[in-house]
Order: sequence, then C-alpha cells, then structure tokens
Amino acid sequence: MSSSLISDFLHRAGGTAIIDGGLATELERHGADLNDPLWSAKCLISIPQSHLIRQVHLDYLENGADIITTASYQATIQGFKEKGFSNEESENMLRRSVEIACEARDLYYERCAACSSGKNADDRILKQRPILIAASVGSYGAYLADGSEYSGNYGDAITLKTLKDFHRRRVQVLADASADLLAFETIPNKIEAHAFAELLEEENIKFQHGFVLTLRWN
Repeated sequence: MSSSLISDFLHRAGGTAIIDGGLATELERHGADLNDPLWSAKCLISIPQSHLIRQVHLDYLENGADIITTASYQATIQGFKEKGFSNEESENMLRRSVEIACEARDLYYERCAACSSGKNADDRILKQRPILIAASVGSYGAYLADGSEYSGNYGDAITLKTLKDFHRRRVQVLADASADLLAFETIPNKIEAHAFAELLEEENIKFQHGFVLTLRWN
C-alpha cells in the first residue's frame, strides 16, 4: 500500500473527502433489528440482512460519501464464536464485511456508467469519483458491549498482551481483505492504542490506517 494513497486520493477528490455516517442508524431505518451484542455486525450473519448493509453503503455513496466504512466495528472472532460459529466462519464474516462494501462501490460505478449513457431511471446525476473502503476495527470495549468503549475502564486484568491477543487475528484478516484503509474506531485508552500500534508493526502491516480516540474531559 503506497504511503501516498491518502494524498493522491485527496488530490483526486479536490482536496477534501466525505466519510459516511452512522451505519447502524441507517440499517435500523431499513428495518434491521440490531438489539444484539454484535450490533450492526449481526447483519453479516444472514444473506438478506447483509443485502441491507450493501444498500446502506450504496445510499451513502449516492449521497456523496467518498469513504465508506465496513460493518465490522463490532465484528470480532470471539463475538461470532459466542454465537456458535467456528473460527473459519467468523473470519469469513469479517472478510464478507469488506466484500459487501466493495460490491456497493462496484454497483455505484455501474450506476454512474448508466447515468452517463442516459439509462438512469430516476434522473439522478451520479459522479464518477475515487472511493475508498475503510475496514472498521472497534475497541475491546465495543466487544464487551457495556459502554467501556467510551470509558476505557477495562479493569486491571486487561493488559497490553491481552488486547494484542484479542485483536491480532481480526486485524490480520481485515488487512488481508480488499479494503483500502484500516480504521481503528472509538479507542478509549492509551494501552489499546499502543496495542494496535504494536500489532501493525509486529505483523508488518503496511497499510494506511487511522485512529478515532475517545476523549474524556475531567
């Protein structure tokens, strides 16, 4: 992955880029039931609901988003295994989150081509533009689903090694998928940010990545 990916992307996008909004909110608007510890990642389990993910990605693209984030924020191998899935099945669902986003991007480009040829049915003008896919990686607290993704209070038993062991395979799988970026979201404490930084180095993941940190004001 070239270190100039983002600068090249921003140059082609005219200097600024728009990221998508809340995935879960839009999934619920389309009728998805997300009352589950997996949250939006629950939709990766069934084909009909995975189609909802693709539709939400497409909606954001058609409304101007330049970067879409995958439905993997709360998708963890451990969380899927607690639902009875095997390691292989769990890893495949992580990969599927990236595939769905890629499918939405491809479908958007198909619709752009249809617009340029006068075949669009609803008179919209869709802009052919560079689009990036960010593989979302939530915090350990997101897996716990107890609000600690905001507080960062994991307890003394959770060490740097614990967090690296928890995230390692998930990060490997998402980095090997077809995403353009890794997005580490809602990281609530320094130890978890440190864990991700060490993982990237240890696994030699040469990938564009970004961190979204939770700030607490005392």
